[in-house]
Amino acid sequence: MTKKLTLSVDEELIRFAHQYSEETQQSISEIFEKYLSRLQGEINVANLSKEAHSLYGVLEGTVLPDKKDLRKAFHEKSIT
Repeated sequence: MTKKLTLSVDEELIRFAHQYSEETQQSISEIFEKYLSRLQGEINVANLSKEAHSLYGVLEGTVLPDKKDLRKAFHEKSIT
């Protein structure tokens, strides 16, 4: 559910926000929402256990194989 939010922001930041909004073809609301979502994710990561935190992002940028391909490879291995 989307709701309105009123903010008080420095004029320079407002100018920057409008400029960035035009350059990226995003609304200021979208930019702000993405920022808050990222911040929320970072806070959630900070609450992970030490072991889980050390693994966070380890697969980032890695192309994971498709589930069907994994099943096929497993099946082929089990037959031989």
